[in-house]
Amino acid sequence: MCCGNKRTQLSRPVPTRPAAYPPSPAGGRVTVEYAGGTGMTVVGPATGAVYRFDRPGARVEVDVRDRVWLASLRQLRPVP
Repeated sequence: MCCGNKRTQLSRPVPTRPAAYPPSPAGGRVTVEYAGGTGMTVVGPATGAVYRFDRPGARVEVDVRDRVWLASLRQLRPVP
């Protein structure tokens, strides 16, 4: 039986960061506040940037390309 080249596909390296995203536009950062109980570290899916919220109430500037995904996390909220 043939595996349909699936074994070859599995051995290919998987990109860890999308390369097709353009650089952030000027002023392409927004501030996000952490409303959780301890600390939290997240990785922006669009940029691969690591964002560390070390305590409740911590504010971190994030790339606008990661904003929509970060807003989906209930512990994070945008700062006006």
